[in-house]
Amino acid sequence: MDVSVVIPTYNRYTLLKRAIASLYSQTYLPKEIIVVDDGSTDNTKDIQKDFPNIIYIYQENRGVSAARNVGIQRAKNEWIAFLDSDDEWHEAKLQKQVEFHKNHHDILMSYTAEQWVRDGQVVKIPKKYRKIGKDAFLENLSYCNIAPSSVLLHQTLLNQIGLFDESLEVCEDYDLWLRISAEHNVGLINEQLIVKYAGHDEQLGFRRDLERFRCMALEKLLDNITDKLKKEKIKEELIQKYRLLLKGNIKYDKISDIQYYENKIDKIKAC
Repeated sequence: MDVSVVIPTYNRYTLLKRAIASLYSQTYLPKEIIVVDDGSTDNTKDIQKDFPNIIYIYQENRGVSAARNVGIQRAKNEWIAFLDSDDEWHEAKLQKQVEFHKNHHDILMSYTAEQWVRDGQVVKIPKKYRKIGKDAFLENLSYCNIAPSSVLLHQTLLNQIGLFDESLEVCEDYDLWLRISAEHNVGLINEQLIVKYAGHDEQLGFRRDLERFRCMALEKLLDNITDKLKKEKIKEELIQKYRLLLKGNIKYDKISDIQYYENKIDKIKAC
């Protein structure tokens, strides 16, 4: 199995070097490493001097979805893995996923568990993000429980399902994993094979409006899904999320937003 690794990055030069170094430490080496620089203003352009064999692509700032999509379209190999420049891989990460797929030819996407490190300290992962591995769709419906850096997938999935949605500022991974898992089995290697680092500035995962973008992804999926059981689960999740957003707007007396979310709830109940 030949694997291309896509790394989107923006002003993460020092962290990016750590991420790439973890790829060169793999017991099963990727065939191709593609770094897509999403308009960095730091020294990211020098990364190819540090790692001459990588493919470096620069684009004007268009967001992480666009950067990943550019990398996917540039990739020469059928299997694609992702690595965020904040993160790093355990040395056996890729080997264990490759072995999994060689033993499960019918499964075209897998992910792993992860370790979280904040400000240099290993932290306990919240219960809601625990990995189960029985039904990736249901297990990711409330929150994104699949870290992009842990994913390995086959190009045919993206050809069928589509790429990352560039209209979503955040939660683009949540959106794509749900679209894939709604139609395909997804495998879990329940070992901590990546390290996710937190505590530095400008991490998208710490935005406070994530729930609003999750709702956008769920509404889009609701319009396109045909499975009745999954459709009902999406509706239940949307109503729950919109009620939480409604509660917050009632607390701060945001009249126009209160009406907006009340209408959303009524519309979903009626569909």
